[in-house]
Amino acid sequence: MHLYSFFNSSTSYRVRIALAIKGVKADYKGIDLRAGEQRSEDYRALNPAAGVPWLVDDQGNGLGQSLAIIDYLEALYPEPPLLPAEPLLRARTLELANLIACDIHPVNNLRVRKYLANELALSEEQQERWYRYWLAEGLAAAEALLQRHGFGDYCFGDTPTVADCCLVPQVANGIRTNCDLTPYPGVMAVYHHCQQQPAFQQAAPDQQPDYKP
Repeated sequence: MHLYSFFNSSTSYRVRIALAIKGVKADYKGIDLRAGEQRSEDYRALNPAAGVPWLVDDQGNGLGQSLAIIDYLEALYPEPPLLPAEPLLRARTLELANLIACDIHPVNNLRVRKYLANELALSEEQQERWYRYWLAEGLAAAEALLQRHGFGDYCFGDTPTVADCCLVPQVANGIRTNCDLTPYPGVMAVYHHCQQQPAFQQAAPDQQPDYKP
């Protein structure tokens, strides 16, 4: 199994967490998003969406999009599960995961930031205001969901789920960009607990072969 990844990509980070939790080994292939390697002809031939992550399984099947990859891993390696069996709890878990994957990440990823800078000529200050606004909007909603439905050391119980796989990289991005995260105590409690767990430590950006400080 091969994982095309970038150390600082939060979507790749999600998949790395899932792989580590399930104990699945994947050969790491770094794709430098900052240098534009994802737009090369060779890489587009693999992944038409020109992004990361991209997973190639042992039969040579390629798959993109982090939540699709995690769902595939869940089917191949059902233990330990990242999606609860109980229907409502499963839905709650996916609700939080999709809040992060669909509402926060897409408007703040590198591709959007470059468009804001290059096409709309927004200043660095304006870009930072954009980033912080959408992160705050999303994390406020995540905090409300956790306060209403969350329990245990992780988002939903005492074992990690796909919600934690999504939450931790998004919080890490907020810390890296000096965002004020004090309004989200539930979110931060989950984050800090996850940071103490070996699977999350193994998946962290600074543990990847392509890491650059």
